[in-house]
Amino acid sequence: MKRKTKLIHGGISTDPLTGAVSVPIYQVSTYKQEGVGNHKGFEYSRTGNPTRHALEELIKDIEGGTAGFAFGSGMAAITAVIMLFNKGDHVILTDDVYGGTFRVMTKVLNRFGIDSTFVDTSNLDTIVEEIKPNTVAIYIETPTNPLLKITDIEGAARLAKEHGLLTIVDNTFSTPYWQNPIEQGADIVLHSATKYIGGHSDVVAGLVVVNSEKLAEELHFVQNSTGGVLGPQDSWLLIRGIKTLGIRMEEHEASTAAIVQFLTNHPAVKKVFYPGLESHPNHDIAKKQSRGFGGMVSFDVGSEQKADKLLQKIHYFTLAESLGAVESLISVPARMTHASIPAERRAELGITDGLVRISVGLEDVEDLIDDLKQALE
Repeated sequence: MKRKTKLIHGGISTDPLTGAVSVPIYQVSTYKQEGVGNHKGFEYSRTGNPTRHALEELIKDIEGGTAGFAFGSGMAAITAVIMLFNKGDHVILTDDVYGGTFRVMTKVLNRFGIDSTFVDTSNLDTIVEEIKPNTVAIYIETPTNPLLKITDIEGAARLAKEHGLLTIVDNTFSTPYWQNPIEQGADIVLHSATKYIGGHSDVVAGLVVVNSEKLAEELHFVQNSTGGVLGPQDSWLLIRGIKTLGIRMEEHEASTAAIVQFLTNHPAVKKVFYPGLESHPNHDIAKKQSRGFGGMVSFDVGSEQKADKLLQKIHYFTLAESLGAVESLISVPARMTHASIPAERRAELGITDGLVRISVGLEDVEDLIDDLKQALE
């Protein structure tokens, strides 16, 4: 199956009991057994639910993995993956990582003895320098949030295998429509499905796909034991969102390319961050490992005051957390998504007070460009 076809016909695309072309919402907590242990594949909805199972099979198929898992949020998915490790283990992570990932690693999971080091994974040499005897995994976010830095997935996975490490890739920005890390050697791929996969600002969810039966067994044990599962209604919303993911991502991409061209030529914009620009660091790697550059772009207007003036004048971009929805969103990472990162650390990374991040929606691109133009001027 080609990609758009798989989004609609992958996994369990119809209900085997009724023939319904949309898998029903099985709003149920428990299931009748004919005898002790004699059930029809489901016992209790924390362990497994037919609607969630259909979603998990679908994300498994479109990411090209062995098994899929659905969680109550992207952070629940990330936490469950890190809980595969033990006290005393060490994980190397991308430095320009989502603020919530930084927070959970440095403020929560560190309490359980899981150590972490944040490095510029876009330079593979920096990864090698931080590998310790107790290192167990390399966690990559590519493109990153919010500077859209690119890490060579195939190169990092090869490096990980040489040292007996797992490769984990946060694929939220690219989505499985544009990028499939497991095909490039990754062991685990995860998504904040709240974003592009859901696509309509109406669900909070996380998805994980693994590349082996061993990892599948271990992650299901964590999922069932800790219980951060996705409910059936939200699972159904994600299945519906996935069906239109292809056409949405193509539209996001086309509009973003036009907006990037406008921003790079505007005198009020100091710098534009977008992997599709030939001047963007590791642009060639992005072009090699991804089929598209996505709908996220960040740009620096020079100061917090100028960023605030822009926000006061904008009309079609909604000031809000999150991204990847049908409506265009705008944010200031230093004071919103990445506020949990210390100011000195943000300065080191280049997340300035004048940095603005936009998620390009599905509005007419001419309206979006006109809106940015009047606000910048």
